[in-house]
Amino acid sequence: MTVRPTPCDPDDLPDLLPRALAGELVVAPVDPAAGGATLAMLRPDEPVVEPDAALVVATSGSTGTPKGVVLSRRALLAAAESAERLTGPLAWTLALPTHYVAGAMVLVRAHVAGTPVTTVRSDLADLAPPDRPTAISVVPTQLHRALGNPGVSAALRAHTLVLLGGAAARPELLARAADAGIVVRTTYGMSETCGGCVWDGEPLPGVDVRLATSGRISLHGDMAFSGYRLRPDLTAETLVGERTVLTRDRGEWAEGRLRLLGRLDDVVISGGVNVDLAALERAASRLTGHPVAALGVPDAEWGTRVVLATTDPRELAEWRDALRPVVGGPALPRQVVRPDALPRTTSGKIDRRVLSEWALSETDSGRESRGHSR
Repeated sequence: MTVRPTPCDPDDLPDLLPRALAGELVVAPVDPAAGGATLAMLRPDEPVVEPDAALVVATSGSTGTPKGVVLSRRALLAAAESAERLTGPLAWTLALPTHYVAGAMVLVRAHVAGTPVTTVRSDLADLAPPDRPTAISVVPTQLHRALGNPGVSAALRAHTLVLLGGAAARPELLARAADAGIVVRTTYGMSETCGGCVWDGEPLPGVDVRLATSGRISLHGDMAFSGYRLRPDLTAETLVGERTVLTRDRGEWAEGRLRLLGRLDDVVISGGVNVDLAALERAASRLTGHPVAALGVPDAEWGTRVVLATTDPRELAEWRDALRPVVGGPALPRQVVRPDALPRTTSGKIDRRVLSEWALSETDSGRESRGHSR
């Protein structure tokens, strides 16, 4: 039987997902803000070639070009069941868009557990203490804002479990949540693994984490995706072996837990020397209470220019002096971009593409110290 994807409004996914998990259709929630690009990627008139497909979620990764991640019933159910083996059945609060995998997995987990889902605003302004054991998934931006609101913070504290994913969480944020009595578990995963499959550095039951000698992370298990929609070339680069997702992330084992070290493409060559942007970002973060991002942009002299983006008011020379004992000369930033706030994607991740555009748009190229305010 020929099956084609069924595009839908994200608000309709709660009604359609049970049918998809029953094998009746392949549902594809479309982000209203990127509808045209997502539909072009989906090509809904063409059949779905992956067997057992149930859900297609769009992800842009680091390229900005949407890719369709095809998830099978087997993968979705396995991911939900492995989480439930750890937590027991929980009701769920939905505070994330369902056109992203994290929001969709809230629905899948509740479906598997046979428990209700309560939908709240993304800013959590209407979040209330649940009346039964309940979990919620949030991104760091949501948690940061919640901790500034006593009522929302109290409602999060009343949740049995707060899953935190989508972007790296600063240690200071986790410490504040712990001080507030909120039970937070950090998650690592991606659309290609049905969302977070490593919690607090430990793989969920049925998930195998493998590290290459370079530190490159592979994630193996039934939660692995089936392929990229109509892109067998990209699928072959990421889906290796049987049910193994080859990520673009680096990691190491520390006291039996997976510790993320950054992306493979965080290592850039500046002036002929390898610079680990993730290590620079961690070092800079320890020196300030402000958000920090390190990135590399093309540069005629250095090949790649190391840029620090932060709301911290320090000038370039001050940053270089402070960082020199920690990261050494080659990794020191050669430009500082100071936005009013670091731009973020709708999933809460720092938008490095926008930051790169801002860094490249600076016109005073003869100066090492550059500011930027948006």
